[in-house]
Amino acid sequence: MKRVPALVCAVLLLAGCGGQPTQVTHGSQQTQGSHESHDSHGSHGVDAVRAGDAGFNADDVMFLQMMVPHNVQGVEIVRLAREREVRPEVRDLTEAIATTQKAENATMAGLLESWKQPPTAAPDEHAAHGGMPGVEPEEIAVIARSAPADFEAGLLNMLIAHQDDAVQLARAASAGGRNAQVRELARRVDVSRSAQIAQMLALLGQ
Repeated sequence: MKRVPALVCAVLLLAGCGGQPTQVTHGSQQTQGSHESHDSHGSHGVDAVRAGDAGFNADDVMFLQMMVPHNVQGVEIVRLAREREVRPEVRDLTEAIATTQKAENATMAGLLESWKQPPTAAPDEHAAHGGMPGVEPEEIAVIARSAPADFEAGLLNMLIAHQDDAVQLARAASAGGRNAQVRELARRVDVSRSAQIAQMLALLGQ
């Protein structure tokens, strides 16, 4: 079986390479395409004009508020690999994902705090865009209890869908956001998640 060195994971996560849009079925919906612009809806009471004058807009706030819990759930998912037997390259990738997403959340939460915005949105705040992306807890529980022969493939498929949601959030922020730091964060999320998806698809094919 062809091994993927751990260094490859770090290079893919931090340097980034272009990734083609993926189409992954997540639950009952496909996640291809971008979310609709949030400017017309506001974000947790953000006034678009006032926020724009301060150097950010509602799309910037939406991206951060949605990515923080999304990253938290991603860390929860990859922790499953610590508790079960997986190939070393899968373990290396999941550990790199956890490290990356924890660091991102520290930056994102800091931006929201500096803008005096709530750290997360209300559960129905982004219903106009299809709601908060994520994996149902029941789905995670099913993977956690799966047979040894099925666990790794189930984990990778779940992570592919989860990271694809992050790609779509990032592309929406890149298209509609105003803040330069948020747009750079979104670009890095797009690049890293697209690379992770490509690596996981390759691992599934081995």
